[in-house]
Amino acid sequence: MRKRLLCVLTALALAAASATAAAQDPADALAKLAWQVGPTQGAIAGKATVKVPDGYVFLGAAETRKLNELLHNPPSGDDEFTLAPKDLHWFSFFHYSDIGYVKDNEKLDPDAILESVREGTEQSNEERRRRGWETMHVEGWSFKPQYDKTLNNLEWAILASAEGSAEKVVNYNTRLLGRHGVTEVVLVSDQSGLTQAIGEFKQVVPGYAFNDGEKYTEFRPGDHVAEIGLAALITGGAAAVASKKGVFAAIGLFLVKAWKLVLVGLAAIGGAIGKLFGRGKKDSSEQ
Repeated sequence: MRKRLLCVLTALALAAASATAAAQDPADALAKLAWQVGPTQGAIAGKATVKVPDGYVFLGAAETRKLNELLHNPPSGDDEFTLAPKDLHWFSFFHYSDIGYVKDNEKLDPDAILESVREGTEQSNEERRRRGWETMHVEGWSFKPQYDKTLNNLEWAILASAEGSAEKVVNYNTRLLGRHGVTEVVLVSDQSGLTQAIGEFKQVVPGYAFNDGEKYTEFRPGDHVAEIGLAALITGGAAAVASKKGVFAAIGLFLVKAWKLVLVGLAAIGGAIGKLFGRGKKDSSEQ
């Protein structure tokens, strides 16, 4: 009887905790994250740093995992870092992947790349359905992949739709090439605010820098060279190479992680958080 009673009490406690978490105000949950308020500097996986200007905030890996859960983004299993404006009208997620030096001499075929992303996204929907989350469907390019040989940056944006929502989702992607790996960056915004978000993000990106010894231009003969090229950075080929799973399963899993969502109503919540950041700064200056 004691064991049975203990099981019942445990079940009730878990149910109560679950109900409390479900009822938690999203603004309150966001406010409780350990935001680092700019001006400051964020560390990226011990490989690079990013300047966090005044008006922006940063989250380390542990807190970004909590943020992803709040936004219904599947856990990646990898360390990610968040940079965003205080009002949270967009987010950018940074992840360093030590796949080696990626040669940048590949010619990109946008049509073939888009088809691979579309197939992989449909496969990744199996994981989203399992979690009870919206499935994603690729609509097309918001703008096609382009590579900057001077900055060693690859960028593109794909337009997608989420099942059950009239809102379109645009993920703007940047890959920052380094000597021993690549920093993957995903910027998330709603479609109407994308142009502004990209403009603001591009002003912040020059504050990103690989540590000494990690820069793309510091490559030396004998360094590990990645088995993939630029196109695979978009389609998830890097995940397929690194994984022991089947190619399509690995790419599907990569795209589950790659798609990031912005919750409906987040702009209003972000506004409240922005005021909280401002109030905290004012309070600290008065002490």
